[in-house]
Amino acid sequence: MKSPIDLGVHALRSAYAAGTLRVGQVIDEVQARIAAAGDDKVWISRVSDAELQAAAVKLDARRGELASLPLFGIPFAVKDNIDVAGLATTAACPGFAYKPESSAEVVRRLVAAGAIVIGKTNLDQFATGLVGVRSPYGVPKNPFDSAFIPGGSSSGSAVAVAAGLVSFALGTDTAGSGRVPAAFNNIVGLKPTPGSISNEGSVPACRSLDCISVFALSSADADAVLKLLAEPQVTPAISESFRFGVLGSADAEFFGDAAYSSLYAQAVVRMNAMGGTAVEIDYAPFRGAAELLYSGPWVAERTAAVGAFIEGARESDVWPATREIILRGRKYSAVDAFEGQYKLAAFKAQAEAQWNDLAFLMLPTAGTIYRVADIEREPMLYNIHLGRYTNFVNFFGLSALALPAGFRADGLPFGVTLIGRPHAERALLALGARWQRALALPLGKTLSRLPSAECDPKIDADRLLIAVVGAHMAGLPLNGELTRLGGRFERTCRTAPVYRLFALTGGSVDRPGLVRVPKDGGSIELELWSLPSDKVGAFLRNIPPPLGLGTVALGDGSSATGFLCESHATVGARDITELGGWRAYLQSIAKSSS
Repeated sequence: MKSPIDLGVHALRSAYAAGTLRVGQVIDEVQARIAAAGDDKVWISRVSDAELQAAAVKLDARRGELASLPLFGIPFAVKDNIDVAGLATTAACPGFAYKPESSAEVVRRLVAAGAIVIGKTNLDQFATGLVGVRSPYGVPKNPFDSAFIPGGSSSGSAVAVAAGLVSFALGTDTAGSGRVPAAFNNIVGLKPTPGSISNEGSVPACRSLDCISVFALSSADADAVLKLLAEPQVTPAISESFRFGVLGSADAEFFGDAAYSSLYAQAVVRMNAMGGTAVEIDYAPFRGAAELLYSGPWVAERTAAVGAFIEGARESDVWPATREIILRGRKYSAVDAFEGQYKLAAFKAQAEAQWNDLAFLMLPTAGTIYRVADIEREPMLYNIHLGRYTNFVNFFGLSALALPAGFRADGLPFGVTLIGRPHAERALLALGARWQRALALPLGKTLSRLPSAECDPKIDADRLLIAVVGAHMAGLPLNGELTRLGGRFERTCRTAPVYRLFALTGGSVDRPGLVRVPKDGGSIELELWSLPSDKVGAFLRNIPPPLGLGTVALGDGSSATGFLCESHATVGARDITELGGWRAYLQSIAKSSS
């Protein structure tokens, strides 16, 4: 009896490279597995068998291009609120369905890299829910026990990966929809930083918070997909020893699930064994933000997305809970929206104050798992329970990685989520790969194996981001101090609006002083460079007082090491904050002297 094909991304890549596998064989295997799964409620629509076979023939003819096609012959699924040319987009609402003229950008990128779309997957209607049962197309069967929910809203995508029907799948994540289904299906769920992956071609749920997410069997596989979807960012690695935030006993709510509580405690112990030091956080501001999502004016953003359609749709077309939630947004006013923003800002400030030197937070992905019958009896409350540890993440602009973390005695999976700062996806994936090797759990409910260690994400660990606001910027007099030490330009950005910028007097070259202020701050243009970590000391020695290196808050919610000025040095100095940056100041000087 021949061994089943391992559909892991790296496993397929290795087999293709060795010449032991054809794309046609993989498509045959996928079609056979889908047929064997029967009416599993995973798919809303699929590419026809004939079209898949034709696509396989074309790719097999391009085997010589394997090196330039990083996802050559890799089958994947797409949540049915993301456009795929040739297939209807329904968002799990038949009356809403439309035929897109082109695929979403994320799908185009993956197909251009050699991946093959198998079909569109089931979801909680209009991506509203964390349960996976709010669909007229049925409830995708949790492969561990079909009596239990698969998690939503990206239910079909998660089950497709966990059941070994595809190598990876795209989902979306507004409130946890790329993480809760991962936990309930024993797979990896990557939720990137909002804005880092294009949402073009997707049906909005809550446009300001929506993310495209990735489901995969391993962190290494998720990383292979992420590389094609997001522009590279400099990500400080998580060191061999690190501090991470965990729930204290007063905040740890498992809704009576003693097994999940025990599994979370075990996960904390395991992370400690991997070099971590657990630090209890006050979860109150995180929970406060989480509760705003469905108990605050952000519901109105869902109304803005599809409320007009729902109001005009036949009652039979719209899931009752979905209708209730989305139309609830009509009751909020503009005043409510502003007050909600103020509350969120306060919660965010309180939460950020707790990060300190924490590398990430490790929270339960969900406090418990429910039966399908439980959700039928209590559709709203239990859905809210599932978002307790997920809803705040996109509000705060953070990155997150859901990881398998064990099983209850009844065989149902448990998962944790690592929550990192903005653009920390690859650092989380690198740690996630270490985590999966340490636990050696099954991958989904498949016979697939972890990729070899050389496939694990590698982070440029020995580089540190340096934010520069003056003479060290590109083309200015002191830039050579960076470049001679191996400095590398990364990108231009702005500070958070909490700084004043001054033109300092004295010194061999003109230079600014950046000072953080408690109020009346501005957003200052800066450049982000990266330096090899072992060169930072040499760089610091060349910085004369009153300047020094400290933590600079950036406009996207992240932070970087950067130049700050002692406040006493600004006495008598010109305040140039209103110009917005040092280059603008230099231009103003040049104009006035010409």
